[in-house]
Amino acid sequence: MGLRGREMVGQGVEHILDLLNKAYASEWLAYYQYWLGAKLIKGPMKNAVAAELALHATEELAHANLLAGRIIQLGGTPVLTPEEWAKESPCAYDAPNDPYVVALLDQNIKGERCAISFYKGLMDATKEADPVTYNLALGILAQEVEHEEDLQSLREDLTLMVERGGR
Repeated sequence: MGLRGREMVGQGVEHILDLLNKAYASEWLAYYQYWLGAKLIKGPMKNAVAAELALHATEELAHANLLAGRIIQLGGTPVLTPEEWAKESPCAYDAPNDPYVVALLDQNIKGERCAISFYKGLMDATKEADPVTYNLALGILAQEVEHEEDLQSLREDLTLMVERGGR
């Protein structure tokens, strides 16, 4: 751990570590939700949606990696077990019990909206106290906004296709 980097954060480092661990746990759950959904998906446009889910899974795993690095820089320990991920995450894990493409898109849109809200809050909490975490959260937030847009566009395309009888 870098002493000066931790000193820069000051007294609020434990609170920031708690927020980072919540984000880290959420990213692992999002990764798994996307990854599994891409494997189980059924219905119209499944190949296009599966490809998008698989891409998002890769990006969520990259977010977890970035967050783990920042947690360690600040002298913390990333959440250690999958059981703790569910307890720490502010965003729910929605098991893909219904593999129909619309259900999976709706679940993942909901998850992205939660992530967007969480990262906005992380940015608000770190803007003055921890510019490194703030910039990390900003970068992840930009991708989460993109994910929501990607999924929403697929959902809209699917709705149009179904309404027009597959034409």
